[in-house]
Amino acid sequence: MITLAIDTATRAAGVALLQDENVLAEYYVRFRLTHSESVLPAIEAILSVAGIDMRDVRIFALTQGPGSFTGLRVGAGIVKGLALSTEGRIVGVSTLDALAQNLAFSTHLVCPILDAKKGQVYTALYRPAENGRLEKIEPDQAADPAVFFGRISQPVIFLGDGVPVYGNLIRELLPSMAFFAPANLQWIRPSAVALLGLEKYRRGEMVDPLSFVPRYIRRSEAEIRLSGERK
Repeated sequence: MITLAIDTATRAAGVALLQDENVLAEYYVRFRLTHSESVLPAIEAILSVAGIDMRDVRIFALTQGPGSFTGLRVGAGIVKGLALSTEGRIVGVSTLDALAQNLAFSTHLVCPILDAKKGQVYTALYRPAENGRLEKIEPDQAADPAVFFGRISQPVIFLGDGVPVYGNLIRELLPSMAFFAPANLQWIRPSAVALLGLEKYRRGEMVDPLSFVPRYIRRSEAEIRLSGERK
């Protein structure tokens, strides 16, 4: 079974191709190109390298959110179009779950953080479980970083694009318990999105392309303004 995974939730963009659990190709870019400019050429490239026809793709896995509203919309639009043209199925994967997979074998808590702007972070919390897996103990949320980090009482490893923004605050709040992932583990691996998507597909957790929507977690500026105008 062929799985195509796409990640457009953050400043980096990624695409991966799996045959069952085997990674055939993986593409990652964090450059000046927009996601709409980089993702489609990346998909064409990895399909060509792997010798796979788009019509053979059965599963389209995508970071569903949280993350950049624009990035999530771009990814959703691309995947919907591809799935409709191939009769494939879409599986949405939590952006934070995919990022946390970089530290799946951690013996400490794992806390992915994405800069949500406006003094907030998108975050969740995981603890080590059996067989190199992570158990989610705090759900995806948009949180005040000082409040969320202040509740942590065990050694924890942080990763994500929120680390450069809130690293000093974390060190102040958790001086002896905070650790940080190295630079090569700070960004989502699209192959992790693919593998998590494959697991969800096997559990029957897929959606029809027309029904797929991103999980923004909080409202956009436009929605907030519109809500205010209606009052």
